Amino acid sequence: QVQLVESGGGLAQPGGSLRLSCAASGRIFSINDMGWYRQAPGKQRELVATVTSGGRTNTAESVKGRFTISGDNAKNTVYLQMNSLKREDTAVYYCHAELRRSGISYYTHYWGQGTQVTVSS
Repeated sequence: QVQLVESGGGLAQPGGSLRLSCAASGRIFSINDMGWYRQAPGKQRELVATVTSGGRTNTAESVKGRFTISGDNAKNTVYLQMNSLKREDTAVYYCHAELRRSGISYYTHYWGQGTQVTVSS
């Protein structure tokens, strides 16, 4: 009964900014990490950035210096601040979480439904 709810996608101008949010809800015992992946038409899904509950981040080279990932452990929420957007950032962005449900002894992976980000003039 865990779900990931994404928000913040939409249309931006080149050089503009968007902020994505993803909140994990349900009977969650602990979260190992949360993050964002994206998939453009005709391309494979790729890592954008992840953050662990301890605050360690991993960011793709293609967005380093432009995108910043952060998390709020109390809210089970991860954010992606996207600045200096480029047309090649256009993709469906998917939230991902690796977490333990209450009463379950192992980590499982969950995906959000995806949110469209379009960068166009």
